[in-house]
Amino acid sequence: MPTQVMKAFSRNIELETHSLQKPSYIPVIAEIGINHNGDLDIAKQLIKMASDAGCDAVKFQKRDIEIVYSTEVLDAPRESPWGSTQRDQKAGLEFGKPEYDAIDSYCSELGLAWTASAWDLKSLNFVESYDPLFHKVASAFITNLEFLEAVAKSGRPTILSTGMAEIQDVDRAVEIFKAHKVDLVLMHTVSTYPTPEEDLNLSLIGKLQARYGVSVGYSGHEPSVSPSIAAMALGAVVVERHITLDRTMYGSDQSASVEENGLRSLVSAARKVPKLWGSGEKKYAPGEKEVAAKLRYWQ
Repeated sequence: MPTQVMKAFSRNIELETHSLQKPSYIPVIAEIGINHNGDLDIAKQLIKMASDAGCDAVKFQKRDIEIVYSTEVLDAPRESPWGSTQRDQKAGLEFGKPEYDAIDSYCSELGLAWTASAWDLKSLNFVESYDPLFHKVASAFITNLEFLEAVAKSGRPTILSTGMAEIQDVDRAVEIFKAHKVDLVLMHTVSTYPTPEEDLNLSLIGKLQARYGVSVGYSGHEPSVSPSIAAMALGAVVVERHITLDRTMYGSDQSASVEENGLRSLVSAARKVPKLWGSGEKKYAPGEKEVAAKLRYWQ
């Protein structure tokens, strides 16, 4: 079984990748994604919110819309704050180098790690130029073997979401990263937005750990915090959640995100859960012998 330690976060946090032990610390990744709505000031507010809540990293999304979408799709009508076509909307949500330079500087100032899920090879190279501590691969790309090869060849620790996939898709993806000897954490994910809680299937966390011998985290898209806490109790070694300033804001991911109070609750739980596991051995807890002496009158 692998025993590598993935030093993935800037606050000197070690993400343990031994699938047979519980981590002593559960990092929390705040997924900003495109919830900044193309506004750098909103992005900075979300970064600050994540930092103040005690998150370990923030994540964005980066795509070249001319690669990801066809001309037919981009020219289709769509009303948005940026115009009347799909192109207007999708271009309005994208940050370029000036914005990511500012994000890089601001995260460094706050001592916060950041990365971005790339949606094409050009964008992957763009993210690589910032020397991220880890890559995050979105669920959509778990069947894009060429893309996975490129990520694995970078040699960086990688977190891979497993939504929109059958088990054979996960098999093929994991094999690529193992072939390149890359530290890998799978994220159990259900890719509906927001996800009904009865569809979360959290029992897969342990099954994925056992099948692949790697650690498994949880990336949730449900509107509440409790499933993420349950996932940690079931062994998730890292948790990722979309965050927003206001769930009623414009954007397809806003309703599947948590606001500041929810994020603080999630981080608070992440700090507590490792303390609750204990040794797994059945023996007297501190103070129990004294209680037993008082209550067991027959002894």
